Amino acid sequence: MQDYLNELSEVQRQAVTTTEGPSLVIASAGSGKTRVLTFRIAHLLTQGVPPWSILALTFTNKAAKEMKERIGRIVGEKEASKLWMGTFHSIFAKILRNEAEKLGFVKTFTIYDTTDSKNLINQIIKELKLDPQVYKASEVLSRISSAKNNLVTPQAYSSNSNILAQDAKSRKSEINKIYTLYAQRCYKASAMDFDDLLLNVNILFRDFPDVLEHYQRRFRYILVDEYQDTNLSQYMIVKKLATNHRNVCVVGDDAQSIYSFRGAKIENILNFRNDYQDYKLFKLEQNYRSTQTIVNAANSVIEKNQKQIKKVAYSANDVGEKVKLLQSYTDQEEGFLVASEIINIVQQNHCKYSDIAILYRTNAQSRIFEETLRKRNIPYKVYGSLSFYQRKEIKDLLAYFRLAVNPNDDEALRRIVNYPARGIGDTTMQHLTELANHNGISLWNAIQKLPSVNSGIKGPTVKKLMDFAGLVGRYQAMIYSADAYETAYAIANGSGILNDLKLDKSPEGISRLQNIEELINGIREFIDSRKEEGEEGTVTLVDYLENVALLSDLDTDNPDDRDKVSVMTIHSSKGLEFDYVFLTGLEENLFPSSITTQSTDDLEEERRLFYVAITRAAKKVTISYAQTRYKWGTPNNCTPSRFINEIDQQYVESSADISNVFRGTQTEKINPFARLNQPSKTNTFSSGGFQQKTTAAAPSTPKGNLKTVLPDAFKEGMNVYHEKFGQGRILAIEGEGPNKKATVSFDVAGQKNLLLKYANLKLVEN
Repeated sequence: MQDYLNELSEVQRQAVTTTEGPSLVIASAGSGKTRVLTFRIAHLLTQGVPPWSILALTFTNKAAKEMKERIGRIVGEKEASKLWMGTFHSIFAKILRNEAEKLGFVKTFTIYDTTDSKNLINQIIKELKLDPQVYKASEVLSRISSAKNNLVTPQAYSSNSNILAQDAKSRKSEINKIYTLYAQRCYKASAMDFDDLLLNVNILFRDFPDVLEHYQRRFRYILVDEYQDTNLSQYMIVKKLATNHRNVCVVGDDAQSIYSFRGAKIENILNFRNDYQDYKLFKLEQNYRSTQTIVNAANSVIEKNQKQIKKVAYSANDVGEKVKLLQSYTDQEEGFLVASEIINIVQQNHCKYSDIAILYRTNAQSRIFEETLRKRNIPYKVYGSLSFYQRKEIKDLLAYFRLAVNPNDDEALRRIVNYPARGIGDTTMQHLTELANHNGISLWNAIQKLPSVNSGIKGPTVKKLMDFAGLVGRYQAMIYSADAYETAYAIANGSGILNDLKLDKSPEGISRLQNIEELINGIREFIDSRKEEGEEGTVTLVDYLENVALLSDLDTDNPDDRDKVSVMTIHSSKGLEFDYVFLTGLEENLFPSSITTQSTDDLEEERRLFYVAITRAAKKVTISYAQTRYKWGTPNNCTPSRFINEIDQQYVESSADISNVFRGTQTEKINPFARLNQPSKTNTFSSGGFQQKTTAAAPSTPKGNLKTVLPDAFKEGMNVYHEKFGQGRILAIEGEGPNKKATVSFDVAGQKNLLLKYANLKLVEN
């Protein structure tokens, strides 16, 4: 038996070494599923299975990279580099590159990101003279995406009476026309969006049985990570590829199925036993990440779900701290409380900021935490914010790259045809678009026709367009004769982008130029890494563009982000782990979301999302909620989430008080954390490192009953409460009538001068 097998538990070892036939590995949170997948592949290789006959599918590039590195340490990097291992989209893009011409695409087809797709849809909406307020591009794209993930082509969409009736009911009866035109324009531009990478592989396998048979013979062993997150399109591809050899191993956890809004179907993992009746089941139930308390608390919640494969997760780690419950009066106070807790954790446990995560249900919740973390000098990184590759200057240069690789890429051409400025305006582009649409050709081919047709574009502008085409044409000739770095630098310099940015001496302009420099550096690093992985031949701009197109926010590793608190949605946290997790905004209609509480299936998914959030933590979970939260500028009363009450109270700090929360008991009785309201001496982070300083904690919960009174009723010496600044005492009153002001000394926020008619102060009665 090989040494690596000795590192596994008995059930893990069985899952690794049982390689023939269908296998279902149910891996609860923190149970070592990545290790099982990695060692299973390594075991196959040590048994003499050729690496090119193994297909391993993941959901993130980061997961694929880490697994390949681990496998390389066991069997050697050269052997590991030959594996077909990567995300669904990257592997299927590779297959489509090989077979593109069968579907009428060029091998260098462009992969559209969400921005490209929305721009194209907006263009179509404009052409069809539809109301953009009714036909919002994001909603239309979501509808098209859902159709593709369910293998509904434009033709099938337009002929399905149920789908058309649903669109008519939502007053969007023209979506079928938009979808048809969108597909036609993508085809004309030789472009595919992310969903096309899945849909087109299904079409390829359907229409070309010989191609399907080729890949069925090639892939003798198929492994799929996070199988509970697969949609119908992914499910069908895996099922087709596994038909011959049937050596398919899927790994996942039905309790962590949280992506139905993206088309993921929990039925895929629940019904695996029906697809492969001779399957072998392996349950990885030991959690190696979290404390016993965290695992038991998570179990006590998820057991409420009906749709699940029964298992009992357990931990042999320390018992650990109980789940902590933080109640705040307002959402603003919630931010301060969380920030104060983070400072205490860093000081008391001597941990790094990167050991801590703040999780929330919706992106909109990030604002308050960003503000409070900045005020407390706590470094943080928000995931899901503007990606490096979404910045304007980066997208501009990438558009030049894309056009050089695929001249039919209409969205890339539109973006940079007049950047840097060449005197090619909107009217010219409108004439060019009409010419292209009339002839059913791309904008690039329409430019080639300009000298010989009457397009309505004036002679001098025609010359500008032809000069632009000549510029891009020079870079097209470099695509396969030079490596990605040489081509990229030539484009950045020759296009005028570098010169344009160098002329801008503002801080923003300097930053944009630095971003371009970083992109060029990244291309050099990409080439070096490919060479280290054993890539033979020239690493071209085509290779680089495909890599960038398939990157996600969590796949990028910026050294500057390594010691910062992670701030993200729970969905973004899937697959990650932290020592300390703050699960925030636990209120009804926020989490669970108001749109999920009417359906049992939707509510069960929300509960799985809560389970995912808790099990991200290794050492401690802190749950927070607010009694009032602003909605459209108006404070609304909130009810604590039902999920808090579903945790077995023995695993919650001061659990005896939880039932009082749901009975609406007075604030003093449900807030066992009064010590947080006292000033504390702690460490804060500054650019020069740690410095000792006294900081007041978050705004306190009012020490008494709140009473609304008229501005004239306030007097010096009164105790008052402000929703943002907390509790304080009036030091002075000045002015008359509507100009009356109060100077208030707040416990945390310090001294403030407030105009009483707008301050919305409450009187605190003891």
